[in-house]
Amino acid sequence: MNASKTVMGLVCLMFFAGAAQAAAPIKIGFPIPLTGEIPKVGESSKFAAEMLREEINAKGGLQVGKEKYPLEFIYEDNESKPESAVNVTLKLIDRDQVVAIVGPQSSRQAVPAGGVANESEVPMISPWSTNPDTTLNRPWVFRGAFLDPFQAPVAANFATKQFKAKKAAVLFEISNDYSKGLADNFRAAWQKLHGSDSVAAFESHGPKDQDFSAQLTKIIGLKPDFLFLPENYSFAAMIVPQARDLGFKGPFMGSDAWGSAELMNLCGKSCVGQYFSTHYAAAGATGATKEFIDKYSKKYGYVPDDVAALTWDSVNIVLAAIQNGGTVDPNVRKMRKLVRDNLAAVSKFDGITGAMRFDEQGDPVKCAVIVRISESGEFTFVESVCP
Repeated sequence: MNASKTVMGLVCLMFFAGAAQAAAPIKIGFPIPLTGEIPKVGESSKFAAEMLREEINAKGGLQVGKEKYPLEFIYEDNESKPESAVNVTLKLIDRDQVVAIVGPQSSRQAVPAGGVANESEVPMISPWSTNPDTTLNRPWVFRGAFLDPFQAPVAANFATKQFKAKKAAVLFEISNDYSKGLADNFRAAWQKLHGSDSVAAFESHGPKDQDFSAQLTKIIGLKPDFLFLPENYSFAAMIVPQARDLGFKGPFMGSDAWGSAELMNLCGKSCVGQYFSTHYAAAGATGATKEFIDKYSKKYGYVPDDVAALTWDSVNIVLAAIQNGGTVDPNVRKMRKLVRDNLAAVSKFDGITGAMRFDEQGDPVKCAVIVRISESGEFTFVESVCP
C-alpha cells in the first residue's frame, strides 16, 4: 500500500512538473475592423492570421531558441472608428499584455492607435495603412504597406500613360486620413506632371454619404479625362455605378483600398475594366504567393485580397523578430523592446507581397503593383513599379 502511494506520488509530481514547465503562450493583439464601414477588411485580417497561427501551433508552436511556444492571437473589433481603435489597442496593451500588435489596417484607425502604441512602448505593425503619419517619428510603429507619397505618383504616371490623360478629377472622403492624404498627394503629383490647372475638380464627401450625384454632376460637367478615387472599396462600389448612371464614360483609377474581396460583390460589372494601384496581384501568382492563395481559398472559399496577404506578411515579420531574439523574456516590457529592436533591424524580408526592408521611419521599401479588374472580376497584374 505504501509502495503504491509512493508510485502515485511520483507520477503526480512528474505530471505537475511537466505542467509547470509548459511554455506560456506568446500573445499578439489584433485591433481590426470586424464591424462598421469595412468589415471585410477585418475578416480578411483575422482569416489570414488564424490560418498562420493554426499552422504553427499544429507543429507544437513557434520555435524560439531551443523551445517551442504556442501562439495566442487576440482579436478586438475597432468598429472602423478611430476612437474605438484607441480603446481596443489600450485594452490589448494593458489588459492582455500582448508583446506586439498587428493592425489597425485603415489609416483612419492606425494613425491614432499608432500614437498609443508608441507612447506605451509596444511594437506595432499596420499591414495596410499607407498614410505617413502612422509611423512618422514613432520608433515603435512599423507598417507592411508602401506609403501614399509613393503610391500617388505611381497612379499619376500610370493614368498619364494608360489613358493618355492630361486633365484629372478627384473625389475623396474628407474625414478619412487615408483618402484625404492620398488625394492631396495625387493632386501634387498630377500637377507636377501636367501643370497647376490640370486638376479639373477636387471634390469631397462625408463618411456616411451614399448619394454622390452633386459632386459627380460637377465633375462630369468639367469633362476630365478620368476620375481618381482614393476610396475604401465600400465607397468605390457606390461611386463608380452612380457616375456611369449620370453619364460619365471615362475611366476610373483607384487605389489600394479598392483591393477587397468584397469590391466586385458590391460594384458588379461597373467596375470591370478599371485599374487600381495595390500591393499584390492574386491572378497569375506563383511560388509562395500562390501557395498562400490556394490554402486560403480552400479554407475560406474566396481568393485572399491584399489585406489578407499583407497581414500574413506582417505577422510573419513579427514572428521572425521574436525568433531572432533567441529567447522569450517573461518580463513583457523587456520582450516588447526585444521585438521592436529586431523589427528595426530587418535588412530584408521576402514576403508573399514582395521583398522589403524597413527604413529609419519603420516604413517598407517595396514595390507597388497596378492591376486591372478583368471581365471575370479578377484583379489581374498589369505592371510593377519599384522605388
